[in-house]
Amino acid sequence: MTTARDRGLAAALADARDRPDGEERCAELERIASRADATGDPRTALSARFALVEAYLHLGERWRAVEPVRRMRETVARHPGLLDARPDELTRLRRHQRQAVEALFGTPRVGLDQARSLLDTLAGELGEDAAPVAELRCRVADHLGDEPAARRAYERWSAADATDPVGGCPGCAPARRADLLAGWGDPEAALAALAPALTGWVAPQGPPTRRAERQTATTVATTCTDQPERALTVGLLPWLRTGAVTEAARAHVRAYRRHRRERAAFPLLAAHLRFCALGGYLHRGLEVLTEQLPRLDRPADDLSAMEFAAAGALLCGLAAEAGLGGRRIHRPGHGSRPAAEVDVATLGAQLQALATALAGSFDARNGTGHQSGRIASWLAERPLAAPVSLAAESEFDEEPEPDPAEPGPPGPEEPAPLDAALLAAALDARGEPYTPEPDGTLVGRWGEATIQFRLLGRHGDVLHARVVAQRRLPAERRAEAYAFCNAWNHDRLLPAAYVHEPGDGTLVLAAGVSTDLSCGVAPAQLEVLVAAAVHTGAAYAEAVAALA
Repeated sequence: MTTARDRGLAAALADARDRPDGEERCAELERIASRADATGDPRTALSARFALVEAYLHLGERWRAVEPVRRMRETVARHPGLLDARPDELTRLRRHQRQAVEALFGTPRVGLDQARSLLDTLAGELGEDAAPVAELRCRVADHLGDEPAARRAYERWSAADATDPVGGCPGCAPARRADLLAGWGDPEAALAALAPALTGWVAPQGPPTRRAERQTATTVATTCTDQPERALTVGLLPWLRTGAVTEAARAHVRAYRRHRRERAAFPLLAAHLRFCALGGYLHRGLEVLTEQLPRLDRPADDLSAMEFAAAGALLCGLAAEAGLGGRRIHRPGHGSRPAAEVDVATLGAQLQALATALAGSFDARNGTGHQSGRIASWLAERPLAAPVSLAAESEFDEEPEPDPAEPGPPGPEEPAPLDAALLAAALDARGEPYTPEPDGTLVGRWGEATIQFRLLGRHGDVLHARVVAQRRLPAERRAEAYAFCNAWNHDRLLPAAYVHEPGDGTLVLAAGVSTDLSCGVAPAQLEVLVAAAVHTGAAYAEAVAALA
């Protein structure tokens, strides 16, 4: 029987790329890279490790990408001209290098010297004042507890070009900066850093209506689909610490509505739990903890597990002091741990033990006591302010009463010209978050899909929904991507699928559906069209995510 080991490396690599995501695919890519090293084929070794790094990232195991990134840097160092004609690949390698350094923060399984070496190499190429380098220097120093060094790097980061393609998402940069400032005990500066991303989303006056939010959102808050909810979450404790309790309460309700079910939002749940604990919302906090506790058994990384456990322990401790220690919470079984009904006091002790153990593992790697001290300070906190009325989520869907002097909106069955307000109302009726962009496009995330709704045509009377699948495929799987889209278009009416190549070595699988509404549309009919676009778009993105 002929195996991949007996065929050429190129054929073996193509076969490995076509395998389903999982350990077998990763192991085969590693074998191919090692064979390419041994046979003096640096080009194939580099391609195999690019695919290996992306496989690890897709599996959510960023820490495993450190070693292949290091080996890629060694390959490039041994063959200096290897990427001279491939600037896109060099940028791609540097992005992976940044991601490998960031893995240091998520788990103690990444060596400190490994991460520093990769960061030093990146600094040698980009310069110490480049935004990606300055940010990483700042975050490494902060992780180790060296606040003076972190603040010096923070100043360089703040002055650098935020659009550097090697850096992280520029739309999330305000939240990343604010998180650091809040940790340094400067809530006012944290809120100032968040201001570009939050203007219009949390206002101190007026009823918390989504229409007001929609009309005043800024461009900074719409540069990525994680905003504004991530920024709102980072601002929760700074608002509490500065006495802006109402703003914090509104932000929690607005952001948690999205984060409660979003897999990638697990690292943000600790902030929601701490808000409930320190804002005096103990019953609400215990409801959130009960709902989210199963996710602790499958965390994004060790850091998010540590912070969630610490926040949960703080909440349980304060609840026990308030006489709620006997309340029982269902904790599902996991591994050898059986399912059980655990009282709040006991659960708090379990979570505290987990958080303390994880902090100790970070400190053992770092050679400092900073993470243990940080967790201890969280556990020692006490409520910051008396709670205000926590708005129910339905209150965020209420619209102000119309002015009787103005014509009211059309009835649900009454046709009207399509316009931006009518489209926004159709999305509002779904009760799900979305973000307005400066050009009037409304963007939301549903499962694995990002869907953009916009009005096209000379008179803006064509409703267009563009679906973008979150999962990307490597450019080498182009034939497979086209075959998938062709099969989708053959078997399904909506949406029309296609492949887009952004030029960064990946393929974006997108789809779209357009509806001519030049004769007008009733609100109820528009809601059906929007629902159809969301349903079929989410199904399309799920099919992309399920590709082997």
